[in-house]
Amino acid sequence: MPIAIAATLAFGQQPASAQGLFDMLFGGGIRHNPQGEFPPPPKPRKIRPSVSAGEGGGGVRISSPTYNTYRADKLVRVDFKSLLPAPQPATAQDAAYVPSVTSNSFRDAVAGLSDYELFAEPDIAKALIAYYSANPDFIWVSDNAPNSRAQDAVRVLGEAASYGLTPADYSVDVPATTTSATPEERTKEMVRFEMALSARVLRYAQDAQNGRVDPNRMTGYYDFPAKPFDLEGALKTLAHTQEVRTYLESRHPQNAEYQALRVELEALEASEENEIIVDPKLLLKPGESSPELPKLLTLISRNLDDEMGGNYGEVLARLGKSELYEPELVPVIKAVQQRAGMKGDGVIGPRTVALFVGASKADRIGKVKVALEELRWMPSDLGSPRVFINQPAFTASYIDNGEEKLKTRVVIGRVTNQTAFFYNQIKQVDFHPYWGVPQSIIVNEMLPRLRSDPGYLDRAGYEVTDSRGKKIPSSAVNWGAYGANIPFSVRQQPSEANALGELKILFPNKHAIYMHDTPQKSFFARDMRALSHGCVRLQDPRGMAAAVLGTTVDDIAEKLKHGHSTENVTRVIPVYVAYFTAWPDMSGKVEYFDDVYDRDSKLMQALDATEAVRTPSS
Repeated sequence: MPIAIAATLAFGQQPASAQGLFDMLFGGGIRHNPQGEFPPPPKPRKIRPSVSAGEGGGGVRISSPTYNTYRADKLVRVDFKSLLPAPQPATAQDAAYVPSVTSNSFRDAVAGLSDYELFAEPDIAKALIAYYSANPDFIWVSDNAPNSRAQDAVRVLGEAASYGLTPADYSVDVPATTTSATPEERTKEMVRFEMALSARVLRYAQDAQNGRVDPNRMTGYYDFPAKPFDLEGALKTLAHTQEVRTYLESRHPQNAEYQALRVELEALEASEENEIIVDPKLLLKPGESSPELPKLLTLISRNLDDEMGGNYGEVLARLGKSELYEPELVPVIKAVQQRAGMKGDGVIGPRTVALFVGASKADRIGKVKVALEELRWMPSDLGSPRVFINQPAFTASYIDNGEEKLKTRVVIGRVTNQTAFFYNQIKQVDFHPYWGVPQSIIVNEMLPRLRSDPGYLDRAGYEVTDSRGKKIPSSAVNWGAYGANIPFSVRQQPSEANALGELKILFPNKHAIYMHDTPQKSFFARDMRALSHGCVRLQDPRGMAAAVLGTTVDDIAEKLKHGHSTENVTRVIPVYVAYFTAWPDMSGKVEYFDDVYDRDSKLMQALDATEAVRTPSS
């Protein structure tokens, strides 16, 4: 069924040494005072792995989170016996209760559930019994036939595919309107339909609000708060409203991004597979020729929006058949690359080709379905203003009142130090910050050096404190006595060499991830920017700080003149450290990105596992 929504939106390898850490932080491209650098690491030597910190812990490392093989909760058979309570002696209160005819018919019909095998999620099975025990009446049946509520519910469940869901997960056998069954058989059929439809409606509503999988069970890189859903309350609402469609559709995220992805899914489903095949290994520089160029230009022409068409439509119409990469075509390619977050060098390579033909129709559909599922883990209202970091796009945006006020390039964690996927609230901006070195970096990257040169942190501008917060010289610590549990904190003092640059923006979280400046500016010129230890480095940190503090870049510059300080963010500004390989821009056009951490396939495995559990249900 077509989606009745508007398509236009108004929003928009880990280093094993200290030197490896230094290279990752500074890249050798910035000059510092010699005493501020990590000295060259010692020659590798074998260290006997220990079984305890007291034996040296030479082979101990702090590992990053792992990905789990997802196991969905098994379905349970709904136990209907509790709906048949034993007769109780009459009381005065009972005498005052006069059941309706419908209620009596429901109580009589429940006998038809005695041998009925209906399987559901444990919480849904519990909610069914709790609701119907307290409310012994039909929701979906009137006069021994499916009522208008049931008809609306079945239609909505049947349209699940338009949300990237699987209609079979919510299918219910609807009794025929005409039947030769006896009244007893019909009553039995209808009460079973009642329970099956309630179970599948609850599954649909819960999936729409929370998603089909629990992301936190997939990996420690995912961190989402629970989104409680009152299952009994949902049935109570549905029992007292005729607006079944409105209620069920309201369970889905109510934001423009979700709607744009639905529009994209519908368009992809209706589209033909791309018949133009371009060599994925094409490498073409200005002035060179290739028969693959006209194919690529044709695909670019098909995807022109109004702005691109106005700027380059005439050039493409005139030179679209050219095999020679003419100078006039270079601005076209650069514009295409820059819109996709690339550096726009005008060289046509595999990544440029992939923008248009690198993903098949099936691949794009898969990415959109994954994105729809991931959006269900997040708040329905994303908030305004907000900061949105999309890791696969390597960008961070400040969005206010439907307008993208700032968009900047970012560097995210390496594959071995991945940036988590979560959301929080921005709390403060630190100017000329200290860098508290994470325990994982101390253990994995600094400790090997410290065992042979315990004083180098003193020379390199770091402070060491014990568990009581007392400063102690690095040279006074017997680093060889510790493994993964080091009872000391290490922080780098503010300076030009500080790994966080001139400011950081904090949103407290258990992953110790925040946005910050960096002295290593050259990384922002790269297209693939998964290069950090996990935090988010900003190309325009002053612009982002000004945005979240509600001030100007000039004001930020003035604050930076006065050394180390902290300023709280007084407004509520949610920040999304997100991971979407398909995401709409502010005009609603969906863009696609490489799955740098291979997370989409892991989510697909989790969805397949959920599907496998649900398949045998009836």
